[in-house]
Amino acid sequence: MTNAEKVSQFLDKANVFYFLTTDGDQPKGRPFGFHLLSDDKLYFGCGTFKNVFKQLTANPKVEILAINGNEFLRYDGEAKIVKDDDLLAKVREAMPQIMALYDKNGWEMGLFYLENGHAEIRGMMDLKEEFDV
Repeated sequence: MTNAEKVSQFLDKANVFYFLTTDGDQPKGRPFGFHLLSDDKLYFGCGTFKNVFKQLTANPKVEILAINGNEFLRYDGEAKIVKDDDLLAKVREAMPQIMALYDKNGWEMGLFYLENGHAEIRGMMDLKEEFDV
């Protein structure tokens, strides 16, 4: 299993994870659920009209936090925005209702992955695994 697959599998088990950015000097977090593993890269997406997208473009250093039972995952890196029609088609297939809403309202889905990613899987008192993604 690749490191990207390990992170994806943990996020699948967690179901909802938290995406953390900054707004100036203020931390901001919000729940996310969507991720897509393609060609051993883990992609995320959000509306380009949302504050979270503006925050990650202003400061691309972000972190993802996911909890599964007694373990949690920290996954950080620099958000790299991707414009790729083939990838967007996969997102449409994975989330048809959300993408229909975006299309209806003329919204754009901003896709990105984390470059120079680093992940830790931890228990409450110990580090279980640490790796680059």
